[in-house]
Amino acid sequence: MDYPGNLFVVAAPSGAGKSSLVKALMELDSRVQPSVSHTTRAPRGQEKHGREYFFASDAEFDAMVQAEAFVEWAHVHGRRYGTSRKAIEDRIATGADVVLEIDFQGAIQIKRIFANAVLIFVLPPSWEELRSRLERRGEDAAEVIDLRLRNAELEMRHVGEFDFVIINELFERALFDLKAIVHAQRLKYTAQRRARADTFKALNID
Repeated sequence: MDYPGNLFVVAAPSGAGKSSLVKALMELDSRVQPSVSHTTRAPRGQEKHGREYFFASDAEFDAMVQAEAFVEWAHVHGRRYGTSRKAIEDRIATGADVVLEIDFQGAIQIKRIFANAVLIFVLPPSWEELRSRLERRGEDAAEVIDLRLRNAELEMRHVGEFDFVIINELFERALFDLKAIVHAQRLKYTAQRRARADTFKALNID
C-alpha cells in the first residue's frame, strides 16, 4: 500500500554513530519523526520509556509477538527489539516522514512489508575507530565490546542489500549525506506522486 509519507530505515553496527546522526537530522528537519521501538533490554543513562524505546519485559514482548503486533523483531546482542507496524502506518499515512533505527535484519524485513522504504547503512571509517568509539562510550565491559565488534563484522556483510551507504568519518559530512538522501527521496517521482497527488491530478498527469 502507498502512503503519502516516506519511511527511512537506518542501520549500522553498534558504535558507528547512527543514533547521533538520526537525532541531529530530526533537530534540523521537523518533517522527520522517529519511530520508537520496543526492547527487552534495560534503559541506559537518561533513556526514558516511550522516548528512546518502549522498554518491555520478556513476557510483554512475547505477548506482542503472539499478537503479530510487530512488523519486525530480532535478537540483537542477547536482547530483543521490535517495531510496531501500526505505529509506522499511523504516521506515514498522515504524510509524515518516519525514520527508524534498527539492525540490518529488521531493515530487510521492513523492506518486504513497506516496499517504498529507503534503507540506509552507516559504516565506520575503520575497525580501529569503531573500537575506540565503543570504548569511549564507557557503557560496556571489554567482553561486550568484543561481542559488538564480532557482530559488526557479520552485519557489514549485508551492506549491499541497502539503498544508500554513509561512511561516518566526519560527523558533519555524514549528516549532510543523510540530509541529502532524505531530500532526494522526497523529490522522486513516486514520492511526489504520493505526497502531491492533488497537484498531479490538477495537471492531468496520470
